[in-house]
Amino acid sequence: MIRVLLVDDQPLIRSGFRALLDLEDDIEVVAEAADGKEGLELAREHLPDIALIDIQMPVVDGIEATRRIAADPALAGVHVVILTNYGMDEYVFDALRAGAAGFLVKDIVPDDFLHAVRVAARGDALLAPSITRKLIDRYVSQPLDAGAAAGLEELTGREREAVALVARGLSNDEIADLMVISPMTVKTHVNRAMTKLHARDRAQLVVLAYESGLVTPRTP
Repeated sequence: MIRVLLVDDQPLIRSGFRALLDLEDDIEVVAEAADGKEGLELAREHLPDIALIDIQMPVVDGIEATRRIAADPALAGVHVVILTNYGMDEYVFDALRAGAAGFLVKDIVPDDFLHAVRVAARGDALLAPSITRKLIDRYVSQPLDAGAAAGLEELTGREREAVALVARGLSNDEIADLMVISPMTVKTHVNRAMTKLHARDRAQLVVLAYESGLVTPRTP
């Protein structure tokens, strides 16, 4: 059973998402919150698998709530998915840096929404390839981080290659085809890279790849 926490200051949005989720046999909405502060309290109380968090809320906004969840060892199993009205707005990259596993636009079609919840709960793909490519195009031209670059020394050549391909928006299957290995081996390389770089999930791995200079938006 996938346990979901809904955090949004708009009751109509929460009720709409809850109505969709409640129809699914493998998903349970364990709590709802109207702001980030209440969301944090309920996350600690219920330990959901997924926290769907609005990016702009009163008291504590979605980015700060995400940052606090990511920093709390007791909430290590909580995958934050940011909800936004605006698609690729300027807050999305900040949310990923704060520790979000990905993001969804609120006008997403129901089937895609449910699929995204299940994918995030598995901890597999954090961002659809098309969304990752948009991030590359618009939101990852940040100054290089010397600390992130130093961390790359811990990676093997194959791990670096896998991370670079993840950062370009490729799925595990696409990476497996390019590297001529199995998708399971790709997942192993990616998981080891996350451990070595202390990345919470694949979304943070993408951020680190760009911050370190392993990949740049200009890389062909």
